[in-house]
Amino acid sequence: MGQFEFKRGNTPYVNRGALTDEYTPNSLVGRDDELEEYHSALEPVIWGETPKNIFLYGKTGVGKTASTKYFLKQLEADSEQYDDLVLRTVFLNCDGLETSYRLCIALVNQMRSASQQISESGYSKSEAYAMLWEELESRTGTVLIVLDEVDHIKSGEDSILYQLSRAHANGNVSDTKIGIIGISNDLTFTDDLSPKVKSSLCERQLHFPTYDATELQDVLQQRADIAFKDDGLDEGVIPLCAAYGAKEAGDARKALDLLLEAGDVARENKRSLVTEDDVNRAQSRLKSKKVRRGIQGLHEHDHYILYALCVLAANGKMPARTRVIYPQYERICEAGDIDPHTSRWVSDHLDELKMLGLLSVTEKNLGRKGGKYRKWDLETDISNILESIEETLKVVGVLRSIEPYIPDSLELRSN
Repeated sequence: MGQFEFKRGNTPYVNRGALTDEYTPNSLVGRDDELEEYHSALEPVIWGETPKNIFLYGKTGVGKTASTKYFLKQLEADSEQYDDLVLRTVFLNCDGLETSYRLCIALVNQMRSASQQISESGYSKSEAYAMLWEELESRTGTVLIVLDEVDHIKSGEDSILYQLSRAHANGNVSDTKIGIIGISNDLTFTDDLSPKVKSSLCERQLHFPTYDATELQDVLQQRADIAFKDDGLDEGVIPLCAAYGAKEAGDARKALDLLLEAGDVARENKRSLVTEDDVNRAQSRLKSKKVRRGIQGLHEHDHYILYALCVLAANGKMPARTRVIYPQYERICEAGDIDPHTSRWVSDHLDELKMLGLLSVTEKNLGRKGGKYRKWDLETDISNILESIEETLKVVGVLRSIEPYIPDSLELRSN
């Protein structure tokens, strides 16, 4: 146990949680114009009037959800000073809720206690809606329903959005004023909405643009002032994290994740100061995690292609042309008793792996008589790929059959 005991030591943190998704700051920076417009759209709530339906759209990590949580918290606090205003909020992430029925059931359960939850099946759509109207009507006052990642609802399955926005007009509720706030990372989501849903849900549309590097520095500095000790960061840490975040399409969440990872690197090394070297190491670690997640989500035959490339690379045969890669892929499929795809399929998927940043390609031109050809090379560490695809290879028994072709230093032993 000696080398694995848990013991507190040096740390750059005062409040590490300020860098996580769960934290909602007391003020927001870098979104002044958007916040002014958002505040104006929510103004009717404090007067006890029927809320406007609001649709927020923009890329991931541009402040849509953070702004919404901030305003909900502020609205709930401010509403308490008015005796004639009862405000309740329902926040639901729509990931995995592709249909109106599933979303309806999820909303009912969100508003009920743990002992009153209902199952996801066994009810007709009319029964599910009846329970939803009952829950909403029992609350009276004003109810704001936030549907984060609303774009997960499939095209043609958006009727609940219309039903919610028209609940009062259609007589489904009488004493409750309902407002919907839809949040989407998909900039084209509204294009597939039916006209009646679009006109009701998108009563007020707000676009959140990506952050630039200066705005990201403001966001990071605000969180860093809470998360770290006064002398916990080197001067160049915030600008470097902001620069990385700006390269990632102005994603504040990724910039904050990088700052958090850099702080963890420093703490793991028993230091109370985060340096630019920690940021670079953190970026490498996060990139490695991202690559692994990307690889694990690929088709199993993409895993066989990657394994073929690893075999060639480990034996010094990369970069390689498709005509060299394909026979190696065929051998792997043969070892696992799997029918290989065609060389054209493999060629197409090499292009897809390149688009994911896993491969690079060099085009060679041999002149008028020799024609052109391409050579592929790995852009990702071999060990990272092998760890990502190990489970796929174990399932089909390929690892045991092929691993002699991998030098000992790169072998992955199956249990």
